[in-house]
Amino acid sequence: MKKRITAIIVAVLLTLSAAACGNAPESKNSTPGVSSAVSDSSAEKGTEDDKSSQPESKTATFEYWTEDSPAMKSIMTFVSQVTDESSDKYVPEAERIAVFDSDGTLYGELFPTYVDQCLMIHRLAHDDTYKGADEDVEYCKALEQYLLNGGEKPKAPRSSGDIIADAFKGFTVEEYREYFRKFMSEPVVGFENMTYADGYYKPMISLVKYLTENGFKVYINSGAEVNMLRELSKDVLGEYIPSYQVIGTRYGFTTEGQGDTKARDYTPEADEKITLDGTVKFKNLKLNKVVSIINDLGISPLLAFGNSSGDLAMGQYVIQHGGKAYMLLCDDTERDHGDTEVAAAFKEECQAMDIETVSMKNEFTTIYGDFKLIPYSESAAEESLKPAA
Repeated sequence: MKKRITAIIVAVLLTLSAAACGNAPESKNSTPGVSSAVSDSSAEKGTEDDKSSQPESKTATFEYWTEDSPAMKSIMTFVSQVTDESSDKYVPEAERIAVFDSDGTLYGELFPTYVDQCLMIHRLAHDDTYKGADEDVEYCKALEQYLLNGGEKPKAPRSSGDIIADAFKGFTVEEYREYFRKFMSEPVVGFENMTYADGYYKPMISLVKYLTENGFKVYINSGAEVNMLRELSKDVLGEYIPSYQVIGTRYGFTTEGQGDTKARDYTPEADEKITLDGTVKFKNLKLNKVVSIINDLGISPLLAFGNSSGDLAMGQYVIQHGGKAYMLLCDDTERDHGDTEVAAAFKEECQAMDIETVSMKNEFTTIYGDFKLIPYSESAAEESLKPAA
């Protein structure tokens, strides 16, 4: 009996000794490599050694951003505050919203112009299956020449939005998206071997990923048409931004039997197709971006990202509600077709509104990856934008 008691005492002493040396076996419910004390409420009282032993965050930096990027540091500081439950700036995950413009913010807008206008030129000037109004066709051909070679900018017979909407009148939304999907495989102007599907900014993709990993729900809030934008973003950003989190300009719809009856008073027959009616119902720019936030989100975002005057109202609205706004500057002339004068003027405009800016030249380690910049006039594009005969 005495030997048994002695053995028990020795076993207890060995266990206590092992624990004191940090060699105690981990609980099956603990996280590997993390002391069980970290999961207790007393973790905040731990020593600095305890904190340094915790694994490094997998979202410590953004991929494709320079290490000394002021914008990256600012964003990370803000995200740290709103995700820290002990901070007086903490925001519950359900209320963490970020909104991004698309053209010039997530995606290039210099191919050599906005992607929807590139689509317009492709449709009217190079698609033999479609015959647009003569004045629209001539305008698109003249605009193409201006974009490729410079000179005097042609005067539009009507807004480009109206021309594009009319060019797809009678399409179902599925047919329209399929047409744009094929267009995405066309080569862009101004870059070697790049297609429209390749046009996203790699640093901004990594930022979207970072925010979603920190509990943010990310929306696109763009001036581009919404269903086109959903198709464009699906492959690259769909994992982080599903189609129902994409907001944009809206075209009108109708059916064969609707006639002059208002949509609110009409119910289609079972076999009636719903098609685009050739009109723009809502142009999502400037104040309308704020209207979209109010109506479609129902909550003010914490973060807003843009790149032009069309995004300033959205940025200002977010700041008014305690958030932060950042605007990209098109100041890179070696990796993109930037404009330093435009960038400098826009930076001053942003500073006057307490909106922080992001230098694409100085804060991005890459923009599109390995795609080589070439002059617009020397572009190898053949099937989309190309010099008119």
